[in-house]
Amino acid sequence: MEEIIPQKITVEEEFSFEYSICSFVTDLNEYEEMVASFQAKGFSASNSEFLFVDNSEGNSFEAFGGINRMLRQARGRYVIICHQDILLQEDGKAELDRKITEIEAIDPNWGILGNAGGVNLKYTAMHISHPNETLREKNLPLKAINLDENFLIIKAAANLNTSADLKGFHLYGTDICLLANIRGYQAYVIDFKIFHKSKGNANKSFFEIKNALKNKYERAFAGRFVGTTITRFYVSGSKWKNIIINSGFVMFWARQYYKFFKPKKHYKPH
Repeated sequence: MEEIIPQKITVEEEFSFEYSICSFVTDLNEYEEMVASFQAKGFSASNSEFLFVDNSEGNSFEAFGGINRMLRQARGRYVIICHQDILLQEDGKAELDRKITEIEAIDPNWGILGNAGGVNLKYTAMHISHPNETLREKNLPLKAINLDENFLIIKAAANLNTSADLKGFHLYGTDICLLANIRGYQAYVIDFKIFHKSKGNANKSFFEIKNALKNKYERAFAGRFVGTTITRFYVSGSKWKNIIINSGFVMFWARQYYKFFKPKKHYKPH
């Protein structure tokens, strides 16, 4: 009989690479140019791996599912998800190493970094160049509520992923930032310059995914009753709803509702 040798879990995690650099590719020549710019700026075969989804002859993966596959397969301490049409022209690995060290000292619970994103409902922040302009926020780093998808750095140890019930090629940066925040991680815009050949395209599919994302989080953030094997309670984003509904009187009548209108057979899979 083959001997089973249990493996001890250690506090310090080990990774095969410092960085896993992942992209969706529709133009192999443009992707090769991107990879070359990374190599020229210090990302080598000894410290980084490059992974790509080949969508050059049709979509083998859409972004949400593809990113989850990338995150499962990546062996780097940090996973970069980036567009094929970006270039590293000034900042490189040494600068990114310093920015990550800086954020780690400020907030060990960071989960995602990017070069552009939304700070709040009014303000955005970025350090990015396009063919005809350069945009640089002077106050970086800044906490962000979402990050632009042109360049994302995800901490592998945070075990983040995107939603299984969203599909497409837009707003996955927003989705993963929301999920990271729920899990206790923070997103930041950092002072790392990227050259991006395009400014993006808010086409019909963008607005379809925007509506799907809003509908998804309307459901996800809805107040709900929780029943465990030893306790029952109500959770929501409202302090007063939590106080009122968790009172004995309301919980009693809530249980009666479930008793008569939501029996166990209601939860059998279809």
